[in-house]
Amino acid sequence: MGARRTRVLELAVLGLLYETPLHGYGLRKRLNSELGVFRAFSYGSLYPCLKEMLRQGHISQHPEETGFGRRPRIVYRLTEAGHEHLHGMLADVTPAACDDECFGVYFALFGHARSDLRLRILHGRRDRLLSRLEELRSRPSHTADDYLRELRRHGAESVEREIHWLDELIAREQRSAAPSPPQPGSPG
Repeated sequence: MGARRTRVLELAVLGLLYETPLHGYGLRKRLNSELGVFRAFSYGSLYPCLKEMLRQGHISQHPEETGFGRRPRIVYRLTEAGHEHLHGMLADVTPAACDDECFGVYFALFGHARSDLRLRILHGRRDRLLSRLEELRSRPSHTADDYLRELRRHGAESVEREIHWLDELIAREQRSAAPSPPQPGSPG
């Protein structure tokens, strides 16, 4: 697993454990269902990540009784050091935060990030998509293959929709971050 993919997996796990303690199967299920970028990853990726985060003190593990004759499940919880590490990772915005593989994870954790960081990621994602749209539009549109032409059109429309969505999010974020104007009759 590449360093960037390992980092985004770690960020996703920390973010999910921030919400609630989970066992390995629950983590994998939520990574797949809520953060679709992890659909193709295995327990072989998750458990080494959990082991490293345990070693670093970012998470702790606790046995949970499951019933008669069954071995206990291990439940993972975020530690105070894990909280700090999560916030540090969210504050360390790299260009990778805006790419297809990482953006969804960062976006899912926006509730834990400062407004200026959210705006930086949203603008970075928008810039990346504008470049992709320019590239799609610069390709020759004349092709004998109707399906290839439709695929290109669909790709451009999808990128345009995401840019429009990002524009709305950016505007909303800027409005909520802007100071309120003074009310008539109020001091100041």
